[in-house]
Amino acid sequence: MMNLLLNLDILEERREKAAICEAISKAKMEKYYNAKVRSTTFRSRDFVYRSNEASHVKESGKLGPKWEGPYEVVEAFEKGTYRIRNRSGDIFPRT
Repeated sequence: MMNLLLNLDILEERREKAAICEAISKAKMEKYYNAKVRSTTFRSRDFVYRSNEASHVKESGKLGPKWEGPYEVVEAFEKGTYRIRNRSGDIFPRT
């Protein structure tokens, strides 16, 4: 009986150690992958292309264009969202 209680105490300690090791490992992986990310920001009057996936255009197959545009950035908001305008002057909401 005493051995079972001792094993339960040891089990709880091992779970805590495993959780700490997991958190350390995740932090290392996050640092590694985030180091490779290049963030870009656009200002007003910059020209950009928009992904066809983002605009929900019908897929034109394997060899179809992946991007559409160019669009002009009209207004830049926080967290990488922009209001854009196409060549005909139509303004799109936050993208």
